[in-house]
Amino acid sequence: MYPIVNKVELNPTVTRMDIYAPLIAAKAQPGQFVILRVDACGERIPLTVADTDPDKGLVTIIFQIVGATTALLNQKQAGESLPDFVGPLGLPTHTEGVKKVAVVGGGVGCAIAYPVAKKLHAQGAAVHTVIGFRENDLVILRDEFAAVSDELILMTDDGSAGQKGLVTQALQAQLDAGNDYDLVIAIGPLVMMKFVSALTKPYNIRTLVSMNSIMIDGTGMCGCCRLTVGGQTKFACVDGPDFDGHLVDFDESLARAGMYKEHEREAYCKLMKNEE
Repeated sequence: MYPIVNKVELNPTVTRMDIYAPLIAAKAQPGQFVILRVDACGERIPLTVADTDPDKGLVTIIFQIVGATTALLNQKQAGESLPDFVGPLGLPTHTEGVKKVAVVGGGVGCAIAYPVAKKLHAQGAAVHTVIGFRENDLVILRDEFAAVSDELILMTDDGSAGQKGLVTQALQAQLDAGNDYDLVIAIGPLVMMKFVSALTKPYNIRTLVSMNSIMIDGTGMCGCCRLTVGGQTKFACVDGPDFDGHLVDFDESLARAGMYKEHEREAYCKLMKNEE
């Protein structure tokens, strides 16, 4: 069993939990993920490692309540435990040799972008961070990003916090200002990563995206997380989750990501009805 040590609500739909998993905490690197189950009969869901504290044996996960399993996970409280918490899985984000980077995070994807920005900052890279949310009430990790960024730009769709607009507009402004990035890292909704990759391609700036695909076993055997990269089939769980954004077939990934949305919604509604 894996005890939940802390639980904090970051906004109305996003929760942070610190899980006691010392073996994972000792090995996990930015970009890697875990697969957990809320109960012994539950489904397996992948969640990226948002942070670790090896000294205390803690692994931080940040998740958005979007379906039945994340709703059940959110019902768990500090002091309770998870039966399964497996990791670290996937390949770490390669940050070696980067001198100047733009980290672009969208929504709950900022939870994945933060540990990468933190590592790059610790390595001495100049880190320019752009984070985007729909509105002020949904902003997460603002102070954490500020602590590891040489420059932080906050964007909201409605202008209720930071600047009004999209993360791509902020990134374009940074490029127009003459910033010469070794690397752009985009993590968030698929459509956001698609347009960030389209923006950086004419500049020939290496761009990494984190593909959070449908996943079951996390070992490459089930094939659910397959995607096309440069015309070849890859598996997000073992070949990624980071891929060259200029080579990812985003249209295919967007179509696959929507395959089970109706089923997810039905499961969530059924859970909420049973809770009444």
